[in-house]
Amino acid sequence: MAARGGSDSVGVGAGAGRALPPHSPSGPVLQTVEMHTGGEPLRIIPRLEAAERAAGGLSLLSLRREVAAAQDHVRRALVHEPRGHAGMYGAVVVRGEAAAEGAHLAALFLHGAGYSAMCGHAVMALGRFALDYGLVPEPARPETAVRLRCPCGPVTAFVPWDGRRSGNPVRFHSVPAFAAATDLAIDVPGHGKVVVDIGYGGTFYAFLSAEQLGLDVCSSKTRDLVSAASAVTEAVKKQFKLHHPESEDLAFLYGTILTDGKDAFSEEPTTNICVFADEQVDRSPTGSGVTARIALQYHKGLIQLNQTRTFRSSTTGSLFTGKAVKEAKFGDYNAVVVEVSGEAFYTGTATFTVEEEDPLKYGFLFK
Repeated sequence: MAARGGSDSVGVGAGAGRALPPHSPSGPVLQTVEMHTGGEPLRIIPRLEAAERAAGGLSLLSLRREVAAAQDHVRRALVHEPRGHAGMYGAVVVRGEAAAEGAHLAALFLHGAGYSAMCGHAVMALGRFALDYGLVPEPARPETAVRLRCPCGPVTAFVPWDGRRSGNPVRFHSVPAFAAATDLAIDVPGHGKVVVDIGYGGTFYAFLSAEQLGLDVCSSKTRDLVSAASAVTEAVKKQFKLHHPESEDLAFLYGTILTDGKDAFSEEPTTNICVFADEQVDRSPTGSGVTARIALQYHKGLIQLNQTRTFRSSTTGSLFTGKAVKEAKFGDYNAVVVEVSGEAFYTGTATFTVEEEDPLKYGFLFK
């Protein structure tokens, strides 16, 4: 399954075997596998040959820059309308040299505003995809470790395998997660001073209770939560400088996660909403956000190793679990390796084409 030009054929219902609809012979034919994890969509591009040709010994962060510069029309065509929507998320699977260093595959993560460094819901879906589409040569029963290279570093997904197909739940161990800042006072226009924590779980997030903004993460209107979270993100960006131990390319605030404030350990689920990139809302509990929040809770002494917490999405009610499994060091930071678990499901496959004369052929963004 590749992004390619040409006049390929595809089976469509009763018209199986007929040609694709009229499209530009030199334009891309984009074939995808469609999945979701906890309601958050993942449009997988199983192979983007242009990205693999460009890889040529580049680091994954360098390849991400190259794809953004030369192949961004693919992201816009698949993530934006009319083929996608404001909440669409995607992943480019990169094989060959770019997936070296013992990994089964590498992945570039796509969203409405650009490219991410880490995506937990995508890792869980890609873990299943890797087994079902033959990227792991000899899967083991009852569970197979799928090794991925992500822009943030190496990530391992653990995927049930019965000898024929993958299953759920999928769990993953990400790069070491840490508390970047705690109890940080930030002045948010329209809301006054609030206190936030900043955690890293493959990417950086600001965390605070929705109550500080006069909202309820479970009952307030989503639009109000999104506006408030976005205001916090912009304020933190202006008032606090992030540092990443390995690469300044990763030292950016991806978004803000508003919580119900229930950070102390409990058997009951804690609810949150993640607003990331350009006011995009995660439908799932956010895998990298769970990773970062567990790291913060461990740093504050609110949980112990191997205490499992359950996280609920305020948008769909879907659940992830998370726990700190071991301590680690990441640069100068005291960190933890976090295990996150959830369920990923297939929803179909798709083939997308482009007509050269279409003025919106590479999509548009409407919020």
